[in-house]
Amino acid sequence: MLLLPRAVRIHLATEPVDMRKSIDGLFVHVQRVLVADAYSGHLFVFVSKRRDKVKVLAWDGGGFLLLYKRLEAGRFRMPDVADDATSVQLDSTQLAMLLDGIDVSRVRRPARWQPPGQPAEAQGTSARR
Repeated sequence: MLLLPRAVRIHLATEPVDMRKSIDGLFVHVQRVLVADAYSGHLFVFVSKRRDKVKVLAWDGGGFLLLYKRLEAGRFRMPDVADDATSVQLDSTQLAMLLDGIDVSRVRRPARWQPPGQPAEAQGTSARR
């Protein structure tokens, strides 16, 4: 299980990445393609063309961390994304499901409870996430 603070964002690159890239190559990809700050402390997730390998890049304040997972059988299931998107945001639960091979696009969350008298827009949540 991944326990990450809510402030940590998880960006999943929508296009496959060459898994020969190491920290420096992925850093450049974050800066130029995803147009994001690699030093932000957020997680950047990259999937191989065959979708059997994943790398996660993160800055921890003193250096970069690189997590690598290779599936011996099966493929990682990508969530639904817009055609023009370079990345999609995940939460830690969705990342854990992705790394476990669960098809995130088929998982639906129930509506979140709202205190009486408060509209969903005021809470910043929607019934379907």
